[in-house]
Amino acid sequence: MRYIFIIFFLTLGLSAFAQHNIVESLQQNRGGQGRVTIHQDPKITGLIGTIHTKSATGNEQKTLKARGYRVQVYAGNNSRVARNEANNMATKVKGEFPDIPVYAYFQPPRWLCRVGDFRSIEEADAAMRRLKATGIFKEVSIVREQINIPLD
Repeated sequence: MRYIFIIFFLTLGLSAFAQHNIVESLQQNRGGQGRVTIHQDPKITGLIGTIHTKSATGNEQKTLKARGYRVQVYAGNNSRVARNEANNMATKVKGEFPDIPVYAYFQPPRWLCRVGDFRSIEEADAAMRRLKATGIFKEVSIVREQINIPLD
């Protein structure tokens, strides 16, 4: 019986997160619209990124996953204290800069708190300077990472 519940929730979770790349999205057949055909090297498609659709709350939100930059404001070890500190740092960032997305997560072997979804290193540098100027965030650095670009 327990396995049935596990399979049910896994199936539900996988259906909530659909993903495809923007080239596939452009080439989809839609009634009453023209047809787009793109001929290119598959490596180009890989550089563009992947579109993710999240509908966990019923609202469909499309984001493009692409390479970019974030500002790291905390990196700890894998203890409970580090987890709390990463979450506390995320709360501080949200308090100072509510318009910038904040990500606190565990990436083995440490807890991280990273800020923003910046397409260029110049944007990330400007945000890093704003964070440093508050005097709250002292050890900040720019990291290259996969970012979320909202499409709506």
